[in-house]
Amino acid sequence: MKYNRILLKLSGEALMGKQQYGIDGDRLKEYAEEIKTVVDEGLELAVVIGGGNIFRGLSASSTGMDRVQGDHMGMLATVINGLALQSALENEGIKTRLMSAIEMDKVAEPFIRRRAVRHLEKGRVVIFGGGTGNPYFTTDTAATLRAIEINADVILKGTRVDGIYTSDPEKDNDATKYETLSFKEVYEKDLNVMDMTAFTLSKENELPILVFDMNTPGNLKKIMFGENVGTLVKD
Repeated sequence: MKYNRILLKLSGEALMGKQQYGIDGDRLKEYAEEIKTVVDEGLELAVVIGGGNIFRGLSASSTGMDRVQGDHMGMLATVINGLALQSALENEGIKTRLMSAIEMDKVAEPFIRRRAVRHLEKGRVVIFGGGTGNPYFTTDTAATLRAIEINADVILKGTRVDGIYTSDPEKDNDATKYETLSFKEVYEKDLNVMDMTAFTLSKENELPILVFDMNTPGNLKKIMFGENVGTLVKD
């Protein structure tokens, strides 16, 4: 295996499937089946999901809502998504733990780094909810922070396109895909990989980021065994 422990970052919007909002049960099942293929091979896997399919704090603040209040609502949305993914994974027979940065002991364990690592070592998929527990930080930043804390080998950012392109491939037919990029090149080309806080954290801690298409079955397993999938950002 190329990687032994990964942090998978999924957007909340990815869970909508073809819906306009909320959680698509079919998409959730597809993701759970995809995750099962790599967990069954012995990969240690943690997940961070956004909450944009339910609530986005930044968008709410633009309509006059207090930013801190909105961000806390967004963090709670990530816990809802985490509960949904936990249920889907357990339906596939995968042992899981949902850990939250915001304490809510009736539905999730509090995030404790050593406990999270122990769960991974025991073969459990760990889902990190509640963002960082602080406003003004995105789930991209939460994913990077957790990846560093658990000593993940790589962050896998699952999107609906198969990597990083020179421009938006959904709008520009002439867009070309990068196979690999350095952190410096991403800065210089002003490419949208993650928000700047998350990206800088990854760079400073020499944590590679792999952007790939999560909606293509088999991609996770290909990545795990070192096949050329997506775009890898590293120094």
